[in-house]
Amino acid sequence: MSQLGRILLKGLVAILPIGLTLYLIYWLGITTEELLSGPIHWFVPPADYIPGMGLIAGFIVLFVVGLLVNAYVIRRSMKVVESLVMRVPVVKTVYGALRDVTKLVDTSGRKSELERVVMVRFGPGRVMGFVTQEHAALPGIDTDSDLVAVYLPMSYQIGGYTVYLPRSHIEPTDLSVEAAMRIVLTGGLQR
Repeated sequence: MSQLGRILLKGLVAILPIGLTLYLIYWLGITTEELLSGPIHWFVPPADYIPGMGLIAGFIVLFVVGLLVNAYVIRRSMKVVESLVMRVPVVKTVYGALRDVTKLVDTSGRKSELERVVMVRFGPGRVMGFVTQEHAALPGIDTDSDLVAVYLPMSYQIGGYTVYLPRSHIEPTDLSVEAAMRIVLTGGLQR
């Protein structure tokens, strides 16, 4: 590769993450503004509409939904709707996967168990993993040992495995989740 090609590639690698992040934020803002500006026009005449009102309305909707989710009646209604959704063949697969991903976000303010990075012996080597349950139980299987559920991701986000191990088979580390993710997702090529 020529010197010019390497310089261009370095520039692309430097600017691509920043550019994509800024574009994603821009896209979310524009999409939210477009979606919510329609209902706002029902109450506000076009002459009085100020760009950005859709974003503000979006934040208000998120806040109100966050408050309502705490109410018993709403939680119960959501469970009923979820049970109906989980009966539809294709929809249940997509919904279930999205629900599981969103449950990784800690909304309680407590330190989540996913914030713990451990090492697991793998033959003569070790594999980096993330604890997902400190006191794991396998449905229908009785075990005498205290099991820990550990997610072992594969490099470049190809997939991973969840293994249930006795506590004595994991080694704690001092790595932060961010540092460990960077190591795993780049196959150890991070700098």
